[in-house]
Amino acid sequence: MYMIDSKQFFNAINKIASEKNIDKEVILDAVKSAFAAAYKRDFGSKDLEVKVELDENSPELAKIYVLKEVVEDGDVIDENFEIDETSAKKYDEEVEVGDELYIDSTPTGYGRIAAQSAKQVILQKIHEASRKSLFEKFKDKEGTVVIGSINRVEGDHVFVDTEGTTVMLPAKYRIKKERYFPGKRLWLYVDRVALSSKGPQIILSRTHKALVKHIMEIEIPEIATGEVEIKSIARDPGFRSKIAVYSDDPNVDPVGACIGQRGARIQPVMEELAGERVDVIEWSNDPIQFLKRALQPAKIGKMFIVNDQDFKDEETGKFVKKRVAVFVEEEDRAMAIGKKGQNIRLATDLTGFEIDMYNLDEYDAFMKQFEKMQGSE
Repeated sequence: MYMIDSKQFFNAINKIASEKNIDKEVILDAVKSAFAAAYKRDFGSKDLEVKVELDENSPELAKIYVLKEVVEDGDVIDENFEIDETSAKKYDEEVEVGDELYIDSTPTGYGRIAAQSAKQVILQKIHEASRKSLFEKFKDKEGTVVIGSINRVEGDHVFVDTEGTTVMLPAKYRIKKERYFPGKRLWLYVDRVALSSKGPQIILSRTHKALVKHIMEIEIPEIATGEVEIKSIARDPGFRSKIAVYSDDPNVDPVGACIGQRGARIQPVMEELAGERVDVIEWSNDPIQFLKRALQPAKIGKMFIVNDQDFKDEETGKFVKKRVAVFVEEEDRAMAIGKKGQNIRLATDLTGFEIDMYNLDEYDAFMKQFEKMQGSE
């Protein structure tokens, strides 16, 4: 970026501001800092207090002003920091000894010299400003969803255009069975935004459970208005989700509002999630009722809550989750557990209960053992 004159210089700045989506004033401030640093290095001292003014209509491009103390004539010891009273009055007739004054100290042809010599510093500062601007922009988006479009796919790397920039979508945050191809539009959850030494770290996700919540807020008016509340979500990305919903309005069917007539409302949600099955159940503050619904479509014979809240075991110091014993008929066991344990895993995540599965004919023996244990404590 070799700047030849003022017009070329400012045209370059305007182009960078537009391409990098950075406030022009941020770039100009960085340029001023770079010019000041170049002046201190080439003409003065690192301890100088320098002010830089840029003028788009001036052939000199930059004016350098150095802060100097006014001293009596003949008492100047260091011209970098002092100016005699007679010389100072040429800039300000009312100046007095002891005052400080910014003095025009621009070297001849400095605009071109500084622009070239400070090129790397300018580019570095612009790069830093670009990274900071990108961080601030996405920091406000953390915990929300954005629309993205696949820019390109290079091997196992998928790059997404969103919010005016291109961000990589890592494999661990992609839905495994989803196809990604250039031009495809999709919703993305902004999981985390951090500023590291390597620049902004923007983690976009297609697998986060909150993505389901945000998409349902977009597709289902009752959720957007608060008439229906999502209480909890459990998700196996790309395969199945369980959503617990609730409404304190007796005239609102929370499950029906989410599913819609013949699935008209939940279908777009599933399509956006690459065909992921979304089961909507009604939340209940009765844990037994809630657990039965969470384990659907399995039929539950009996349940017994071993402990109804999380706690810390004082003897072992270990954290113990709330737990429930579930008893089902032998023929219902496989369905209750689900393929590869999916159903019981999602129900556990949805309700917060660790679930122990037993055959129904084990119930009496279990209860006797439990009562025996309780009696021994």
